[in-house]
Amino acid sequence: MLLLSALCWAAAAQATLLRISCGSVGQELEMCKQSAETWAARTGNEVQVVAPPSDSNDRLALYQLILGSQSDKVDVYQIDVVWPGILANQLLDLKPFTHGVEGQHFAGIVANNSVGGRLVAMPWFTDAGLLFYRKDLLAKYGQKLPTTWDELAAVARRVQEAERLSGNDRMWGYVWQGRAYEGLTCDALEWFASSGAGTIVDAGGKVSVNNPRARGALERARSWIGGISPAAVLNFGEEESRGVFQAGNAVFMRNWPYAWSLTQAGQSLVQGKVGVAVLPRDGADDRSAATLGGQQLAVSRYSRHPALAADFVMYMTSAAVQKQRAVKGSFYPTVAALYHDKEVLAANPFMGELYGVLASAVLRPTSVTGARYNEVSQAIWNNVHAVIAGRWSAAAGLARLEEDLDRLGRGGKWN
Repeated sequence: MLLLSALCWAAAAQATLLRISCGSVGQELEMCKQSAETWAARTGNEVQVVAPPSDSNDRLALYQLILGSQSDKVDVYQIDVVWPGILANQLLDLKPFTHGVEGQHFAGIVANNSVGGRLVAMPWFTDAGLLFYRKDLLAKYGQKLPTTWDELAAVARRVQEAERLSGNDRMWGYVWQGRAYEGLTCDALEWFASSGAGTIVDAGGKVSVNNPRARGALERARSWIGGISPAAVLNFGEEESRGVFQAGNAVFMRNWPYAWSLTQAGQSLVQGKVGVAVLPRDGADDRSAATLGGQQLAVSRYSRHPALAADFVMYMTSAAVQKQRAVKGSFYPTVAALYHDKEVLAANPFMGELYGVLASAVLRPTSVTGARYNEVSQAIWNNVHAVIAGRWSAAAGLARLEEDLDRLGRGGKWN
């Protein structure tokens, strides 16, 4: 008995505690906990999952505060696809721990996560903006799936008005992310790119956003407020949009792929009634555009257990865990082979169909703006929000945005 107690004590003494900061949108936190517990059980270690703020701006500020103080309180961070360049100096180079497995992941995302020859994060899941729609309501009122923004507004208004006449006075045509945060930058980039207005800052570092097509795109978005979109959308993030749509009170929704599995869950009021498609474009000569999103896992340079933390990251980003997350949570894998997996496609019928969305997704101007990207995005979302909220005209908002970006980029010399 004494020997058994001694052995148990020795095993407990050898266990190492790691802390991971996971996202909390949709099922992110719960699925992170499940995978972390599996790794802990297999390795005899412990993992504590920390939930950061759900708002991406607040999360980045918190990460910068913790890392800036060289704290070892968090070993592994879930970081946005646009943060590797911002946080690179405080993250561990994972290349010595990968044994080449990064070759299984999308090369573009691996390149995005490589800064100065160092692999500062492993791809965990990828994202692209999608259009979710009530296929039952389109069928009920004889409406076709819209392919342009004008068609979306027309169909949304028709169905919204018909549903309200039928007794659902809470019905809206279109919900999206209108709060002044990173999500609005993503939405705005899609509006601009799908209208032939460019990518805000071009590959050469020139600010290109102040043009007639961008003005038209913003004026169109402003016209949705109070029409097909509630005024409250100006304070919506992903989850607020999903909440309205999943409660059966919206015809269309712009969101990320994670929303699919939640709309199909047993308690969802729209289970079996939802379709997924590419986002609309401006006209026949334009293209549908989806902003590339996604999350990565990175190890803090200040972790007291860097090798163990790196092993944990390699497990969490492995093909097996990514498959589980794709099947249960509709998270887009970064391991290319999983897009041909029968179980993944059975759980996500649209994933194979919309695979091309990832290949042609619009990139945020992170590479060209480097460490200044967060300031760039803040300028975008603040000016765009002022326009769609009706405080400024589209022309005034774009002029101010151009001025802000020129100041940040010093006339195109970002680095």
